[in-house]
Amino acid sequence: MRALVTSNQPLRLAATKLLSYLSPRSYVGITSPIRLRNIPDPELPADDWLIADTRLCGLCGSDYKQVFMNGRLDNPMTSMISWPQVLGHEVVGLVSNAGPGVTEHKVGDRVLLNPWLSCRTRGLEPCEFCRQGKLAQCLNFGKGTLEKGIHHGNSASATGGFSQQVPGHESQWFAIPDEVSDEQAVLGDPFAVSFHAILKSPPPENGTALVYGCGTLGLLAIAILRLVYPGVKVLAVARYEHQANIARKLGAHKVYKHRPTRALVEDVARETGAGLNRPWVGLPMLNGGVDVVYDTVSSAETMEVGLRISRSFGSLVIIGVEPAKTFEWTPLYFKELNIIGSNGFGIESFQGERKHAMEWYFDFIVNRGLDVTAIITHHFALEDYRDAFMTCYDQGKSSAVKVLFNQFD
Repeated sequence: MRALVTSNQPLRLAATKLLSYLSPRSYVGITSPIRLRNIPDPELPADDWLIADTRLCGLCGSDYKQVFMNGRLDNPMTSMISWPQVLGHEVVGLVSNAGPGVTEHKVGDRVLLNPWLSCRTRGLEPCEFCRQGKLAQCLNFGKGTLEKGIHHGNSASATGGFSQQVPGHESQWFAIPDEVSDEQAVLGDPFAVSFHAILKSPPPENGTALVYGCGTLGLLAIAILRLVYPGVKVLAVARYEHQANIARKLGAHKVYKHRPTRALVEDVARETGAGLNRPWVGLPMLNGGVDVVYDTVSSAETMEVGLRISRSFGSLVIIGVEPAKTFEWTPLYFKELNIIGSNGFGIESFQGERKHAMEWYFDFIVNRGLDVTAIITHHFALEDYRDAFMTCYDQGKSSAVKVLFNQFD
């Protein structure tokens, strides 16, 4: 089958990084570690696995950050991956082959992938976190019948969706309701990430939440907040005007520009009625501010601003992934703020009921009228992967948010 294969060859990595200073298109050029290749069709590693033909696959920020080498060598997550990789974990497929032990799905079913390669997927008894439904915190991502990897796309054993076919354990696939289109379904994974983050620290009734960053996760967070917490004022910070327009469409009450940061802090002060404490140099700190910040960027800059605009005893939920840098963090202890990490998703408790985040997503579509497909901006054939990645690279020029692969022939 045809697949985008990413290798871990030091010479290719070094050459691509050097050439990228001349042209960013080098990230997908002739030296790039990612290449379109023919590879063997996937096999069923166990009787309770199935194979789905890929219909749609989203390009996640983690996918293109890897391609664009946006990370650090000392990142501990490098200890939890294996090579070669076929990236892509936002997958809608059609079941084409099911092992004799599969009881939950049949050939021809439309399915959405839950990509976590947790205990059950690896043929192991559930660890303490898997028993609690906290699948992204599984203790066995490097054990069992599969190569190391936390989810499809970063394990050599689990082909991701940048390919014609994707294998998966039957528990990883969710049947897509007839009322839900493929384009709606493919957003199930990023929806689940944002939903999980909001449930980590829900806004207080009639409070104020700020969503920092209006890419895929930020825009979905805005839509979720407006749907399930209608009394909450939702503020947002967008880098690009096309993001700001979609944020308003999805219900943000106010959208601010991400820079200059001083103006951003002052704007939030006016909106929340907070006082401004001005230091000798640098950004002001609010006396008051927003109740919770959902930071989908999580750079040193956004985290510092988030701490300064949060009210005392507020929360800053970290969803994004950026290389670490130092920043001024005095407001953290002074205001007694909570910094909360949010990773992935699993079984989520909401309004007295527990079910998988992807099941909540389908429920919100079918029973509450949620439609977030406005964030889908581009479709590409797998053969055109270079253009797809460069569309993600320069979002200001391309007006991209969620980019999809939709042709795999």
